[in-house]
Amino acid sequence: MINQNLHVQPVALDSVPHRELRLAVPVADWSVANRLNALFVAAAEFGDVCREYPIVFVRAGKDTDGRESIAPIAVMGLSQDQNLFLQGGAWRAEYMPAVLRLYPFCIGRIDAERFAICVDMSWPGVGQPEGARLFDADGKQTELLNSVQKQMETLEGEVQRTRLVCQRLLELDLLRDMRFDATLPDGRQHSVDGFLTVDETKMQALSDEVIGELHRSGVLGLIHLHWVSMGNMRRLLQWHTEGVAAAPATALATAPAQPPAPAVLNG
Repeated sequence: MINQNLHVQPVALDSVPHRELRLAVPVADWSVANRLNALFVAAAEFGDVCREYPIVFVRAGKDTDGRESIAPIAVMGLSQDQNLFLQGGAWRAEYMPAVLRLYPFCIGRIDAERFAICVDMSWPGVGQPEGARLFDADGKQTELLNSVQKQMETLEGEVQRTRLVCQRLLELDLLRDMRFDATLPDGRQHSVDGFLTVDETKMQALSDEVIGELHRSGVLGLIHLHWVSMGNMRRLLQWHTEGVAAAPATALATAPAQPPAPAVLNG
């Protein structure tokens, strides 16, 4: 999964041109993610992500069948190109979403069935002489690349499962457009929109049969984790206001909004 605000120059790995390539992994300085204000998270991560990040949904175009699709993201900033989880190159949260944790590697889709492992060639750790090799002298994958491939395959499987969860939410029409409004210490208003949340009123209107089905499939638990995660918006607002004034935001409210144009959050 390639994110344009993170993977600036993704190139598919090839044992011939990249035979001698070395990478200074693991990443120590996360300044590379300074423009990352949101990132895809898989359903399997919700339990960890919800403790530190707000989890919301964004429209993700159409799937291969031409149906509308959505994707869950962890919110990292309240303005375009803002990452509040960075502090001097260090990550401020204990948990890091899988897509970011695998950096500088990412998945490049070849077709519906195949994908390629790519490396962001813009990362300063690429080509460092003290780095780890990806291929041996015979062109075979090293243990490092084999491990990355296994993690990528696992992540891709979780991506597919997450898509099914999101499709079920759409089928049941459980989502609504939302906007966060905050009053900053200097009296200015700050709004964040362009995302979707699960509507509690719509959930309450579901039949017992559907609720049971959502419980058995695990979707109901994911919805509750999503709701719990929204409390983390207060932390982001406080971090955001630290750059404006020493005091935290004085007000936080949620309100229905008209369907927005793709805005603050990037998936």
